[in-house]
Amino acid sequence: MHCKAISVPPVLAGPILRRATPSRVALWLALSAPANVRVTLSVGSEVIFNTELNADSECYTLLKVGAKLNYMLLDLSLAEPLPEDCWISYQVDLKFADTLDYDWSSTSQCDAELCYPDRSRPGFIIPSRISSVLHGSCRKPHHDSGDGLVEADHMLGRILASEDAGTVAETAWPSMLVMAGDQIYGDDVAGPMLQAIHQLLEVLELPVEMLSPLELEGISDSPSLYAHADSYYRRENLLPKIEHNRALLDTFFGGVKKPIFTTDTAANHLITLGEYLAMYLLVWSPIPWQLINIEVPASLDAKEKLLYDKEWTVLKTFANRLPDVRRLLAHIPVAMIFDDHDITDDWNLNRDWEEAVYGHPFSQRVVGNGLLAYLINQGWGNSPEDFDKQLLSQVNNALKKPGQDEYDALIEQLLSFERWGYEWPTSPPMIVLDTRTRRWRSESSAHKPSGLLDWEALTDLQRSLRGQSSVLLVSTSPIYGVKLIEVIQRIFTWFGKSLMVDAEYWMNHPGTAHGILNVFRHKKTPQNFVILSGDVHYSFVYDVELRGSSHGPDIWQICSSGLSNSFPKRLLSVLDYLNRWLYSARSPLNWFTGRRKMRIIPRKPEGENPGRRLLNAPGIGLVELDEEGRPWRIRQFVADGKAVSFARVEDESRWD
Repeated sequence: MHCKAISVPPVLAGPILRRATPSRVALWLALSAPANVRVTLSVGSEVIFNTELNADSECYTLLKVGAKLNYMLLDLSLAEPLPEDCWISYQVDLKFADTLDYDWSSTSQCDAELCYPDRSRPGFIIPSRISSVLHGSCRKPHHDSGDGLVEADHMLGRILASEDAGTVAETAWPSMLVMAGDQIYGDDVAGPMLQAIHQLLEVLELPVEMLSPLELEGISDSPSLYAHADSYYRRENLLPKIEHNRALLDTFFGGVKKPIFTTDTAANHLITLGEYLAMYLLVWSPIPWQLINIEVPASLDAKEKLLYDKEWTVLKTFANRLPDVRRLLAHIPVAMIFDDHDITDDWNLNRDWEEAVYGHPFSQRVVGNGLLAYLINQGWGNSPEDFDKQLLSQVNNALKKPGQDEYDALIEQLLSFERWGYEWPTSPPMIVLDTRTRRWRSESSAHKPSGLLDWEALTDLQRSLRGQSSVLLVSTSPIYGVKLIEVIQRIFTWFGKSLMVDAEYWMNHPGTAHGILNVFRHKKTPQNFVILSGDVHYSFVYDVELRGSSHGPDIWQICSSGLSNSFPKRLLSVLDYLNRWLYSARSPLNWFTGRRKMRIIPRKPEGENPGRRLLNAPGIGLVELDEEGRPWRIRQFVADGKAVSFARVEDESRWD
């Protein structure tokens, strides 16, 4: 296949609607060439905003990554506020150097893909208050299941089809989509996906990333990595190893050594910046898949070929659904935050891990590449003001020569960056926590898990909550998890094996546990906390009430996971039943929990086995809120089209 001869379309991915308020609207696109842009916003037939932007415009940023890969970042500032609670259609026209005028068709590709039936333009609603939130996490492309984002797209289509022409009910249209981690799996990549990534990189003509300073034998740059005999299904042979860190190298009680990266799915682990960037394009847009031709690599043995064929069967279905995903992301404000798999498994889990990974130039580069890709594809749109022109200029300069001194200096800066968490000024406000890079490291032992927020971050959170009556709090890891699973994680931690069971939960670090519970008990804390979480690959809902306090707050822990992932079915079934009986309302084991005395009421997923409290079904969550910011209905839309409601079961409350 001669990739460089392929004609690349103007738009590779997007537009993706990011933060949208009456005064600011953020849009993200991936383009094959730099372009000027004209953005038009309309209500009905009336144009309410129209502007032309180029590289000199204040609210326009273009990041040039390769000869045929550019990222357009638009942060539109509006002098006149946009109307709330009504349908606003938008049009993004592009003008390239070889075209005479602006052209909408270059953005839309075809209206059938980007727009819903009977509509010629995409659109969105800016709500005066948050009435409902779509949320989910953990979307692994080669997981053999449906896709929660596709289900969300179908939901929006049903809403539009049920409304009168030209109108959409504000109470029906979800206010936002929260993607709470693991939007990509950088450490768990299918063979056909890695081949698609490499073909796409050749098509887009990305610059060579220098790898010679990273102590890789026989590998000096990205092309030599891609051509290496161990590039497919054997990358664990390339990842760095160290001899002195037994806690990281042992799989179980003095067993087999592992690489610095502790994931057990490292066979196709992403390494270069280009690989991370291409992965995003391939999970968000159908267009890049049209530029490649998947074939079994000649280097694979018989066993690897069987696995390759199996993975490709699943990936073809995933890719065929991407037009729906692209349409969804163009129509609803999307909030994102990283979790470990966006970079690598066990990312910053404990001090041992950090010392090993950041003490080796190769592993630090891999983490830095993943973090830079996150900035470009996810982080910027969450809170554009936190990524100023100076930082984005540094990014642009570093992208010209990846792997060289200026690039490594940028990675060092990103590794110490502290503004990944953010707030949206919605009603109620949404606060998204960075539970990956602002961790509270254990001082007693390097192998003990770090707290998910350090003291400074907890103080910042308390400050943000003052004066609020209700809040949406996004924590990738559930603050209130399944008690039995947390006990198992604690036991493994005691034996020094926290990495084996991903022992990263809020109550595992005394400082963080004490801090977050004090936030809830503070006299100026909001009355209503809705906590949205993911990570665990199953879904559940807890109602949480403070004991001994007549004024609350009331807390709802709502976990939706995964969008396209699940927990081992039999194992989760056993854990679910054991947790219900071992930690029932009258169980003496509750006296040994690490939480303050709180009333925990697990909700039952309706239509499931009567004993189940955990839902193991890929899909997407929908939380509907009343005027006070309290959930009045909580559902999981399963990828097979079924909607499962979580009903309160009063007789199962317990003091935790």
